[in-house]
Formats: sequence, structure tokens, C-alpha cells
Amino acid sequence: MNRKVKRALLIAGIFVVAIVGAGSLGKLKPPPQTRDVAGTAPLVEVMSLEAYEANFRIASQGTVRPRTETVLSAEISGAIVGISPKFIAGGVFTKGEELLRIDPTNYAVAVDRASASLTQRQIEFDGAEKLRVQGYRAESEYASAAAALAAAKADLVNARRNFERTIISLPYDGMVRAKEADLGQYVNPGTKLGVTFATDYAEIRLPLTDQDLAFIELPGAADIRQSGGVEGPLVTLSAIQKGELRTWQARIVRTEGVVDEKSRVTYAVARFVDPYRLAAPEHGESTLPMGTFVAADIAGTTVHDVVRVPRSALRANNQLVFVDAENKIRVRNVDVMRADAEFAYLRGGAVAGDRISLTTIESPLNGMQVRTVDDVSDDDSQPRLAEADRR
Repeated sequence: MNRKVKRALLIAGIFVVAIVGAGSLGKLKPPPQTRDVAGTAPLVEVMSLEAYEANFRIASQGTVRPRTETVLSAEISGAIVGISPKFIAGGVFTKGEELLRIDPTNYAVAVDRASASLTQRQIEFDGAEKLRVQGYRAESEYASAAAALAAAKADLVNARRNFERTIISLPYDGMVRAKEADLGQYVNPGTKLGVTFATDYAEIRLPLTDQDLAFIELPGAADIRQSGGVEGPLVTLSAIQKGELRTWQARIVRTEGVVDEKSRVTYAVARFVDPYRLAAPEHGESTLPMGTFVAADIAGTTVHDVVRVPRSALRANNQLVFVDAENKIRVRNVDVMRADAEFAYLRGGAVAGDRISLTTIESPLNGMQVRTVDDVSDDDSQPRLAEADRR
């Protein structure tokens, strides 16, 4: 036997020994433990529904505007000879305070002239009256004297009124928004002098949809007509000022009584007292300047025994996936009363005690079998408890 044959037989023997050894070792290895394969039903997280007392809040927004705003215009002609240092944009003035003065010279002369004319007409009337009593004057002459006296009185009233118009003031405490005239300027009747607004109240127009109106008790036109003033729901206003979020408390006092034809919303008007804190500056509260854009959180109505579900659990905005006592799926439509960013509130289609799936299921079908997280947790805990008892 040559060397090549011996080498081939040796290699073949090595392979045979390896195969036999591997088979022997496999027989010595203990068999693998068997374990029941869990069901293929999807695992879902369920939530049991409960009845709540829902205090609804309605969100809106608007711009702070003055309750009263006035465009000042000259009623007479003349040069402006006096102007208050408060008559500047942002200037604060009080009720009846002089803001501008138009040259009163001509109007003071007119008052003196009208007063002298009235004195003369009064003398003429008195004389005509005496002569009429004595029978020396006709009734027509007496009537003419009486008419001249009445005209002189009217001229005096008009002259005095024009003289008063040389001083420009306003019947409220307020602030100057814009200044349109200055010292030395000659103005005519109708010349714009500036814009002012009252600082006692500020108002915010808040748009509300028809759905919002179902959850707010707003004062109606009849209520306002009977009482003259109605306190509606509280409103929390918020805005960023100086890099910080600040809040204020206001109250709805009326609605505008019409539906906007373009946007189909109804405007409620919230009133905020003393926006510039001029009446009580020592309190140190934040001011709310005109023109500020604010978010509004309106206190709505309270509804008892309403079912609340997470907004994420809704499918197609009005469907929920229910899990019955046998862990089978039931897809039902529900009647959503109201929904916000977190929750949906139901008025029908679900009752307290029902279970819904919080886990998204692809194409859920009625009758589909599922496993719940609670059931799986209970099954896993029982072997551990048994093992602990053995120990």
C-alpha cells in the first residue's frame, strides 16, 4: 500500500471519528425545555371609563381697545395760543382739564357785543310794553320788540358758547393717543386736533363659534335692557410682557348681538377695569396697554356625569375601539360633546364602566380577539408567586 492511499484512509478515519463523536455528544445533551407559545392576539392597553363633572373652559383671543375713543376737532376758527404739556402721545389727563386753548380775543369781544345788544333790546322791550299798556303802541310794535329781545338773548348764548369752545377739554379721565395740532397753528371748524381715549375701562372683543356658545352663559339683550349692566362669565386674559407671561382678570358684560356674516362668529365683549392702574397705582399690578393682543380663557358651564376619554383614543373623530368582557373588539360611533387638545367629552355612545383600547390597532374588526396588558401582567405574576412559595 503506497503512501497516498494510507493518507486518504487516515483522513477518512478522522472524519468518521468526528462524526461519531458529535453524535455521541448530541445524545448526552439534555432535551430543550418546551414552552407554550403565547397566542397571536394583539396586546392592547385598556382604560375603564368613568363619569366626571366637567368644568368647560372656552379659548378665544382679541385685542385690547378703549371703551371710549374721541377724535378731537376744532369747533371754531383761530390760532392755538395755549397747549397743555400733557397733550402729547401717551399724556394722561383728568376730566375737564384744559388741553388746548384757541385765541379767545374775538370771541370775548363778541360776548361783550352781544351783552350790550341784549341790554339795549331789553330797554326797548320794556318801553314798548309800557306804551302798549297805556294804549300808545300797537300790538305789532310790541311783538317786534319782543322778537328783537329774544334774538339778542340767543346771540348772547351763542357768543358765550363760542367763547367756551376756545378751551378744549374732555368729560373723562383719559390718555392722548395722537397729537395732530400744535402751538401757533391756525385751525378752522373741523380741523383734526388729536385722538384721545378714556382709561376707566378697556374692552376686548372675543370671537365665539356656535359650538362655543353652547357652553357659555352669556348675557342677552333682554338682560342688558332690564338691568342696564350684567356681569357675565369670568375671563382670564394672558399675554407676554417684558419676556414674561402675565395674566389679568376680566368679565364679559355683553355680546354684540349679531352674527358676523363673513366669519359666522358671535363677538362677546369682556371689560377690564382701570387698564393703566391709574386709580390704584400703589397695588403694583401689571398694566394692560391698549392694542395688546391677549389670549382669553373663558369660564364655561359645568356638566355633570359626562364621560371623558383621551383625544388620542378617538378614530375618525367619532369612533372608539371598545374591549368587551371576553376581550373582543367592538368598534362603535360615539357622540362627542366637546373636545380639546387632551380630552374628548362624550354625551352618548359610551357609559361609565366600558373599556376602551388606548393602543392603536391597524384595521380593527368587530369580534377580533385581543390580550390586555392587565391580563398578561396577572398571568406573569402567578408563576413568580408560586416559585416564591416553594422557596
